[in-house]
Order: sequence, then C-alpha cells, then structure tokens
Amino acid sequence: MKQGKVMVDTGKCIGCGLCGRICPVHNLEIKNKKAGTVLERCILCGQCSAVCPKKAISIAGRENDQIEKPGEVRLDPGAVLDAIRFRRSIRDFRQTEVPREVIEQILEAGRLTHTAKNLQDVSFVVLQREKDRIEEMAVKVFKTVKPIADLFSPMARKNEITDHFFFFNAPLAIVVLAKDKTNGILAAQNMEFAAEANGLGVLYSGFFTMAANASRRIRKALGVPKGKKPAMTLVLGYPNVEFLRSAPHKELSVRYM
Repeated sequence: MKQGKVMVDTGKCIGCGLCGRICPVHNLEIKNKKAGTVLERCILCGQCSAVCPKKAISIAGRENDQIEKPGEVRLDPGAVLDAIRFRRSIRDFRQTEVPREVIEQILEAGRLTHTAKNLQDVSFVVLQREKDRIEEMAVKVFKTVKPIADLFSPMARKNEITDHFFFFNAPLAIVVLAKDKTNGILAAQNMEFAAEANGLGVLYSGFFTMAANASRRIRKALGVPKGKKPAMTLVLGYPNVEFLRSAPHKELSVRYM
C-alpha cells in the first residue's frame, strides 16, 4: 500500500460530502453516493479523515496518528491574552534540569504545528550535552565580525561577547530547523506556549540562529540536513527572576477596511 495515499472505506462511507467540501485541493468528490479521490494531488493534511463522521477515510501509514476529540477544546481568551501580555524574554536561568517529559511535550507542540501546504518540514536539534561546545563555535563567529559591527552600532560596541553570550547558562536550547523559515517560526511560537505552560522561561536567540546560518561548521555540528536551515533557536530553563508587571507596548496600530 502506498504510504500517504488517501484510502476510502466505501462500506463505511455514507456519501455526506463533508470530505469534499473541506479538501483544500479538491481531491475528493462524491460519485454514486460514495467518496472517492479525483487526482493524485493530495497534500496529506488529514482534513478529510478528521471530519468524516464514520471514520471511513484514512491515510496509509498514518492510521494511528489521529486522536479522537474529547469534546469542545477551547482556551479561555483572557488567559491567552494574559499569557502573551506577561511573557518576557528570560536571560537569567536557574541551574535546574528540565525533565525529559517536559522537553518531549515542547517538541510535540512543535511537531503539531500547522505548516504551509502541509509541508511538515520542521525538525529539531536539542542541545544539552553539546550545548557549550556549539555555543563556543558561535562565540568565535561573532568575535570575528564584532569589530566590523562596532564601527556602525553603538549597541554592538557596548555588548561583550562572553562565553555564554548566546545561551546564558540555560540548561537547554532547541534549534528549530525548516525548509520554510515561516514554518519554523510558527513551530517556535507553539513551543514557547508549551514551555511557559510548564513554568519555563524562554529566550528567542536570533543571534545564535544568525551565527548558525552564517557558519557551515556550526550547521555541520548540528547535523542540519540539506534543504533545511536554522529558522529559530529557543533557549529554555526555569527563570531565576520574577517580573511583577507587563512590559510597556506601543498603542495598537490597525486599519479596518
């Protein structure tokens, strides 16, 4: 059986047409009161198998990857806004190990990310044992370019490139890899929510991501596969600081048309 092929159990299908209505590539239609595929252009999004009331549709090789919805799943809007409002970038971490089950939950949040054209092109490199060695490589890269940056940026002149300039002695960092950078950043956002729900602090390290993209040696050490690139790096750990109020933000700028 071809992996990824949409399979319709005509014995279960009742011809309701829901699958055809929600298919983004119009690959399903009803003929003789039964659903069937039209063209081999499926993007394997699983919309059809998720909406079918009779479980008549499956995707070969992914039959066990769907979970029954337990009922209405909805977050409290106020709680979501508060989580966003009170989040802060953390650069001061406790030296406490992050449990394996928490790391796996964060990675699962990244894996489940919706991606453009259902590419599902996101993968991850978890830095723990090799974190200091990889960070040392990035420090060397930045020390090489810092004299040039100092010429143009007063902020750069004030920044000292220390041994822990990128990861701030955090116990953990996760590099998000993707073919499409936007997909990787979307995954990082989901992972941040999962991390903070577990009491972790998060720093988006754009500097390390920049260093990794600039250095073939770092990418080789990370094992970045051909066609992918570091999209974002999450530095994670339990915060060693408590913020008591939200950060100031500019007023909303929006146009309704």
